[in-house]
Amino acid sequence: MANFNKVSVANEARTELHDKLQLTGAEVSVNNLPAGASVPFVHYHKKNEEIYFITAGQGKAVIDGETVELSAGDWLRISPAARRQFFAAAQEGISYICIQVRANSLEEYTADDAGIEQ
Repeated sequence: MANFNKVSVANEARTELHDKLQLTGAEVSVNNLPAGASVPFVHYHKKNEEIYFITAGQGKAVIDGETVELSAGDWLRISPAARRQFFAAAQEGISYICIQVRANSLEEYTADDAGIEQ
């Protein structure tokens, strides 16, 4: 068994990578909303925080009633309990990657967790 997995992602509305990459510590999805579209529900999480990276386009997130404008290059972290919904701009779609991880689970940062071979 290889120590890595690789997949290519088409331009689907939503692609979840947990099964495709056999993820064990995070949930990752690739999302594309066309102009004027939205995620059709408000949601929150019990344990997982979400980190969003806007890869293209423009839109907004409504988080606990507050509107946050989003555009390509933005990063956004949302705590588990926050109620959230995402919207593409009327004139332009939005594409983003969402990474879900258990809140407060990070024990070591990259340099502390790395094993370096000489």
